[in-house]
Parts: sequence; structure tokens; C-alpha cells
Amino acid sequence: MVREHNSSACPESCAPGGPVRTCVGCRERAAKSELLRIVLGTDVDGRPAAVPDPGGSAPGRGAHLHPTSVCLDRAVRRRAFPRALRAGVGLTGEPVREYLAARPT
Repeated sequence: MVREHNSSACPESCAPGGPVRTCVGCRERAAKSELLRIVLGTDVDGRPAAVPDPGGSAPGRGAHLHPTSVCLDRAVRRRAFPRALRAGVGLTGEPVREYLAARPT
């Protein structure tokens, strides 16, 4: 059985337009364009790390995060990056923290 979306039951504000993703920090849904994509990579020491992909074009599995330190802290506290990226334990989020610190406000 296929159900059609009834737009009259959904107010205009709940239809963000475009792809929708969930922030791994606060677990709120938002438009993909509002979130920062995070992928599995390496830090400066060569250890596995969650690294930012602002262009959204890096290959592999990605996780999405609001570009704020609050959501980053929640994601680290909840250990969301290893789970979302299906990586092993010990995944650091320092490259993301450095990216957010260097980003103009």
C-alpha cells in the first residue's frame, strides 16, 4: 500500500525543502544545507578521526552535525561519531573542533 503525503495536514514550516538529515549531536532534523557533513579520515598524527567535509563530496559514509560547539560537544559526549560512521572505538573529533574554531562566525 502506497501512501501519499497530504500537504494540507503539514504546515508550511515543517517542509524544509530539499534533503533532510538528522544532527548526530542534538538529534534534530534540519535541511542538509544547514548541517556540516562529517566523514571518517585521519588527524595530523595519522589516527582515525572524524573530519569535516564542508563541500559534502568526500567518498564514504557521512554523518551530519549543526556547525556549533554545543552540538559537537553533545556528539562527542554521546559517542555519536563512531556509531554514525561505523568506525571503531577511539575516534577523535579534534579536526571538527579545529574547523569550527577557525570558521568565521
